[in-house]
Order: sequence, then structure tokens, then C-alpha cells
Amino acid sequence: MNTHGLNNTAVSRSIESIQLKKYYYRTSRRLKSRGLLRTDLGEADSPYTSKNLIENFEKIALYDEYIIKNGKFISEETESKIKRWETAIKINVIHGKTNSRHQIKIDKKNVANFSKRLSSLTGLSIENNKGESNFIILFLDFDEQRNFGEKLKELMPQLTPAMIKAITSSPRTTFCSAFALSKPSNAYEYTAAIILIKSEHSQFMRKSCIHEEMAQSLGLSNDSKVARPSIFNDDEEFSLLTTHDENLLRILYDSRLKPGMNNKDARPIVTKIVKELLNF
Repeated sequence: MNTHGLNNTAVSRSIESIQLKKYYYRTSRRLKSRGLLRTDLGEADSPYTSKNLIENFEKIALYDEYIIKNGKFISEETESKIKRWETAIKINVIHGKTNSRHQIKIDKKNVANFSKRLSSLTGLSIENNKGESNFIILFLDFDEQRNFGEKLKELMPQLTPAMIKAITSSPRTTFCSAFALSKPSNAYEYTAAIILIKSEHSQFMRKSCIHEEMAQSLGLSNDSKVARPSIFNDDEEFSLLTTHDENLLRILYDSRLKPGMNNKDARPIVTKIVKELLNF
């Protein structure tokens, strides 16, 4: 993974960035005080059945969370088809100058470790890259984020204006975000992805964002209010990939499923895969 912005001492943050850092600190503390942001796998108190797993897969992998309307991303759930990568993933991690060398080292380790885990679950080649990359992870603060538009066009020319605007104008209520892209000739095979993680976050929240956004970028693009134990649930109960989520990835990348399959065609295959995974 190529990493930019290495420095022994981070550049000072602006007042806006300092305020945002305080906001994220207070928010994470409040969530933890309510028993959320769990780091366990949820197996003890969140059992799920084969029916749960099938329904959760359909909701998370076969629906989109957003649509583009008037050049903006709008939260509106729409039915979709199987989307996933069919090519090797080459990661490039880019840090802004407000990140210290120590923090960059931690982020790189977390990305590398999670990449290995995702690779073992999906069979995808997910590796460090010294040349061109197709999977970019940005760690930017408030000011860097807003001034990154031209650099985004350079790094990933296929980004749409709506995506660039969503990244450079991301509101504070959005902790982190991901956009996966495909070729116009095949809308269901991903060929590129970009992730934004706000560098005002603590180490814990950075790791949580790495887990959720990298996993979503592989094709689990929606959230479900009932999926449990799962990071693909906006209630923030779990902060790291669970065994339930591992199974979602195993299903998505099973060779019996193909990109572009709709729910009707995929369901009997998904049912068979789930029964095998859960030994039913």
C-alpha cells in the first residue's frame, strides 16, 4: 500500500477540525455508554438462523442504500442485483498531513490485517501496490477533505461529480463513506473503489470505519435494521466485522453466484449456500 503524508509530527489542525474531533470523541463515548460499538462477535447473545442469514443477505447485498438525484446522493433504498469484484484489488492508502507517523503506522497495519481477512473470506487477491491502484483509502481532516476535489479527479478519473461532491462536502454526521465503481459496459462488476475516513476520529473509530467501508466496498452495499450481529446495521451496536458478516461475504463470493443475478435467480442458490455454511 502506497502511503503519502508520512511525517514525524502532524501539521496543526484548524479550529473546525479540532471541533469535529471533539464531536466524534463525545459521540463515540455516548455510544459506548449505551452498550454500543461492541467489538465482540455477538455470538453469545445474538444467535441467527439460516432464514435470518438468507433474508439479511438479500437486504444487504441485493439492495442499494442510495440513489443519485439532481447530482446528489439521496438515501433511498432500491432493489438491485449481485455486485462484486472479479479482479484483483490493489490498495493505496493516502494520509493527509495532520496524521502523525505513529497514527499512519497503525492505520496501515489495520488495513493490511483486514485485507488479509477479506481475501481469505472472498478468495480475492487483495494486496499492497507500488504502481497503479484501484482501491483508495483516504484519511483526511476537515480542511483536507474540502480541498481534495482536484486530487480526486487525478487519482480516480472515473469518479462522478456527485461522488466527488459527497467526499469533499461530507457532513459531520457521516463518520466515513465508500464508493464502489464499475465499468459502464458491466454495472455489476466492480473495478474501483474509494473510501473516506475522517482523520479526526480516534484509533478505535478509524478501525471501525476500515472494517465497515472496506467490507461494503466488496458488494455489501446496503444496511438492514434487523441484521444482527452485524456492522451492516445503522444502530452502531457492532463496530467490527462479525461472524455473521463473514458469512455474508462467503455467500457473495461463492462461485455459484454471478454478478448481475437478481434476487429471484439468486435466492435458491443462496439458500443452498447458507444451509452448507450453517450445517442445516
